[in-house]
Amino acid sequence: MSPRSPRAGSRSGALAVPVVALVGVVLVSLNLRTAVTSLSPLLGVIDAEIGLGTGGMGLLGMVPTAMFALWGVLTPIALRRMGLEALTVLAMAAAASGQVVRALAPDPWVMGAGSLIALAGMGIGNVVAPPLVKKYFPQHVAAASMAYITGLQLGTVVPALVAVPVEEAAGWRVSIGWWAVLAIVAAVPWIVEILRTDADTDTATAGPVAAGAAAGAAPAQRIRPWRSPVGVALALFFGTNSLCTYAFFTWLPAVAESIGMTRAEGGLALAVYSAIGLIAALVVPWAAGRFEDPYPVVVVSVLSYLAGFAGLLWAPGAAPWLWVCLLGVGPSTFPLCLTLINLRTRTQAGSAALSGFAQGVGYTAACLGPIVFGILLAGPGLGAGLAFLTAVLAVMSVVARTACRPRMLEDTLR
Repeated sequence: MSPRSPRAGSRSGALAVPVVALVGVVLVSLNLRTAVTSLSPLLGVIDAEIGLGTGGMGLLGMVPTAMFALWGVLTPIALRRMGLEALTVLAMAAAASGQVVRALAPDPWVMGAGSLIALAGMGIGNVVAPPLVKKYFPQHVAAASMAYITGLQLGTVVPALVAVPVEEAAGWRVSIGWWAVLAIVAAVPWIVEILRTDADTDTATAGPVAAGAAAGAAPAQRIRPWRSPVGVALALFFGTNSLCTYAFFTWLPAVAESIGMTRAEGGLALAVYSAIGLIAALVVPWAAGRFEDPYPVVVVSVLSYLAGFAGLLWAPGAAPWLWVCLLGVGPSTFPLCLTLINLRTRTQAGSAALSGFAQGVGYTAACLGPIVFGILLAGPGLGAGLAFLTAVLAVMSVVARTACRPRMLEDTLR
């Protein structure tokens, strides 16, 4: 892993940091997983009241990746018709309304509908976040990526950590529904940006970011990432990473209970698994921005996963929290994937196109995680599920080699 050579203009100029945009990016990132990890620890309680069934719980586990995949494909199309800021506001409105619908759900069908709406908003948010970073922080991509990925990890950890205590104090409906407030708050900075840009346009006043990048202006350049080996490799890298991650997002509480932990400890295990990503969110974007080839991050992640798998299988009761922590190091490839979206593109249009393609293809592959792992866990057992994930990690190790090499998407289009 050799240090990255300085790029022309990468550190030149005193670019003022747009504070409202920075706050907006972080607030959006806090909302991108709340509908996922606030639900998993409560599936048993919700099932007992509205009758989800095993199939329904498995489908709810698959909905996040399915919606992230669908909106990974649709969001770049929407971006050609409306600006990043306006689409971000729409995304947060969908996230808020969907979570309210889920909290009021009288049956599995309404619960499913609310999940589709909430996760559509979060799927759009997944795609628009990297180009927002590219647009507002072009000279500080690694630092801004660190801020928004840290927010994303916090938005993953905290809902899982508080889900059971809030459910015990106020019921599961409050536990999953109150996150709608955070989504509403996250829309406010982007409404401010839209109004401010409109005002700047009306008065012909261009700020440090607004010049040449009006909030309502969608990228004009059409880029097809599937015509680049960089785009294909990053999409497959994203997919294999997400498949493993979402298998555990959905089933780690059940895995924890299968090795003797309590239901509350299962929710805590999911929080710990996610919390370790906070360290990765601080370290990995820095490493990706500092070094030309960050592939060693992939090696550490894969080895940590494998060590955790070995502990769960062969010494489950010896050090269960150690195995959970090792599993938590595994998704360090996730912030790497997100950071590479901007580091492997030259333009905002390239970032938006690669973000949509990588997340669309990646989350399509990730849909297999909760379903296949859940079937194997309920049938042959934990060993079969972990064997499946080991095969996925082998594929990830290969495709990540290409994704990590210092080549640009725009330079490799065919």
